[in-house]
Amino acid sequence: MDVLVTGGSGFIGRWVVKRLLDDDNRVWVLDDLSNGRAENLDEFGDTLNLDVTIGDIKDTALLSKLFENNFDICIHLAASIIVQDSIDHPRKTFENDVVGTFNVLEEAKKTNTKFVFMSTCMVYDTASTDGAISETHPTKAASPYAGAKLAGENIVQSYFHAYGLPTVIVRPFNTYGPYQKSTGEGGVVSIFVQSELSGDVMNIYGDGTQTRDLMYVEDCAEFVVQAAYSDAVNGEILNAGLGEDININDLAAMICNDPLRIKHVKHIHPQSEIPKLMCDYSKAKKLLDWEPKTSLKKGIEKFRIWMMNGNCQ
Repeated sequence: MDVLVTGGSGFIGRWVVKRLLDDDNRVWVLDDLSNGRAENLDEFGDTLNLDVTIGDIKDTALLSKLFENNFDICIHLAASIIVQDSIDHPRKTFENDVVGTFNVLEEAKKTNTKFVFMSTCMVYDTASTDGAISETHPTKAASPYAGAKLAGENIVQSYFHAYGLPTVIVRPFNTYGPYQKSTGEGGVVSIFVQSELSGDVMNIYGDGTQTRDLMYVEDCAEFVVQAAYSDAVNGEILNAGLGEDININDLAAMICNDPLRIKHVKHIHPQSEIPKLMCDYSKAKKLLDWEPKTSLKKGIEKFRIWMMNGNCQ
């Protein structure tokens, strides 16, 4: 098939592109390189099935030109993704994650292109979360990032209901693995592994009892691509994660066996801290027969070996 991946030079985008190419699809990437890196796609430089455009989803003329290729699928990953940045610069997040999404949807509507929207587990209201979070769990715009993603979800759903556009909304939980940056928010595993390899102190924000559901990136890419291929999930919202959580203290101890190199520091933005995140992916299992294949221990070891080979981002 012919597939457009916005944000395809990013961390998850790179793996989605690889998965699509492995299936002999023709893939176009649109990325402004604000989060992604052109080098992430170097591995695929010799293939004739990949076309990369450096550009912005806010450029409507560029989008119109790209969609002349009559894509079968658009996987929309391009977004401003850092929570603290959204708090500091809400306009930028709104323009990229809401206006940008609208622009791409408008083009997809013209050609009835299947639209996969990358949302986030950050849209959930986690204040009273005790167990695993399913797609029916209440949502809460606790940050401009979460608010923009929820707005994007609503726009996407409106195009499904109003125009019959085939759409699916995916909400991956925390994802880690090769090509993830070792700085910035959302990369706790990457930051910890980098600190361990370089002999640095591992800083834990707060008391470290907050938990995360950590999914290996190849499992995430498989989930996204399966959702793109399947008509059974059109109009649906789907979670993906490991299905188990770990607190940050235990995660640090798993990665570094020297407790003297683990330090608790004051939280830089406690208002946006989430005490517990654990995914219920039973809906994806039922509709896509998808489930994660990589345990946390195995995934961290694979990631560690990759970083040891000089691949730090």
